[in-house]
Amino acid sequence: MLITKGNLLASKESLRLANLGYELMDRKRIILMQELSKMMDDVKDLREVIDNAYEEAYIALQKANVSYGVIDRIAQLMPVEEDIKIVYRSVMGIEIPKVSLEDKPLEIPFSLGITNSKLDDVYLKMRAVKYYTVKLAELDNGMYRLAKAIEKSRKRANALDRVVIPNLERDIKTISEALEEKEREEFLRMKMVKKL
Repeated sequence: MLITKGNLLASKESLRLANLGYELMDRKRIILMQELSKMMDDVKDLREVIDNAYEEAYIALQKANVSYGVIDRIAQLMPVEEDIKIVYRSVMGIEIPKVSLEDKPLEIPFSLGITNSKLDDVYLKMRAVKYYTVKLAELDNGMYRLAKAIEKSRKRANALDRVVIPNLERDIKTISEALEEKEREEFLRMKMVKKL
């Protein structure tokens, strides 16, 4: 690197920008960690709800099997529902999925004459399980994306803090000392010229 005032000014500007970049990366990391923490709390609550929903659905299924017999044939009559929509929201530039189920009117795809209330109960409980499972998948995917982004931000912030900023500070110190030495030499030279 050439020892010039221009390079000194450029290095100081680079240092200012590196410090600003470090602060922004650190703030981004903190905000992402807060969002991740919130999602983790939501997942904890949802896991309890989903465990209960699955348990209730399987109990209802057992009761339906006992009262109606094996319900495989009726289960095959159930249409495949493709009512999941995914949109994304941005948190500090990270795309977080927002999954939703279309709110359709409740349609039981078989005649009430061939089923009983226990089968209807299974259907309703399985719909609830589906809803909670979709929400859990949304949160799990969001947490994964946030964790990756936090790690990336942490690595970039550490690179700035431990490599880039110290190197720039060292360069500034080296250039400043060399320029001061040149100024002293120039001053002494001028003094010698005046004496002659």
